[in-house]
Amino acid sequence: MTTTPATLPDDPTLDELRLALAPAVADAVVFDGWGDAAVRAAATAEGVDPDVAALAYPGGPMDMIAAWIESVDLAMIAALPAERLAQMKIRERIAGLVFARLDAMRGREEALRRALSVMAMPQNAAQALRLGWRTADVMWRCAGDTATDYNHYTKRTMLGAIYGATLTVFVDDESADKSETRAFLDRRIEGIMRFEKAKAQLLGGEREHFSIARFLGRLRYPAR
Repeated sequence: MTTTPATLPDDPTLDELRLALAPAVADAVVFDGWGDAAVRAAATAEGVDPDVAALAYPGGPMDMIAAWIESVDLAMIAALPAERLAQMKIRERIAGLVFARLDAMRGREEALRRALSVMAMPQNAAQALRLGWRTADVMWRCAGDTATDYNHYTKRTMLGAIYGATLTVFVDDESADKSETRAFLDRRIEGIMRFEKAKAQLLGGEREHFSIARFLGRLRYPAR
């Protein structure tokens, strides 16, 4: 489990406070849910004025969740710096980045479960979609992806779907060292590698119009 991503300066801005308190807010969610009570509890635990902390999340629960996701980004980047990723094959980079994120959330599975429920609410759908896209984009950029054509979008769509499916396994995984989650992720990535290889052979290197509906169908009903 990670701690706050950075030590707060003596007079932090609201943006600095928002990000630094996010992991502590996630810890408090187990008892208080994603709401003002969790922010107050986190502020008290970190020695911050609760009234000031409340100002850091004007958008309510979704602001809190977004800040936590950003703190997970930072933990992932710290765990897998560019020089280490450069030594890995692309498949290893993606799997490593996903698991670095999961490691940053380990011990906070209940906070994640509640976050997924909040994000699934109809009024939060658009923001949740943007957060999911940003997460996939951060991972691909860390992995060294520089695509600007249609592959830029299909790669992020695929990884976002894989990551989202993996989260649903992770929150209920009680196996040693999350081995069930790791196996699930490995199968999803292997499936995509086979799919891409078969596509390349079938098309002879020519571009195919990617079907998001077909791809998401494969992820929604995978062979476990």
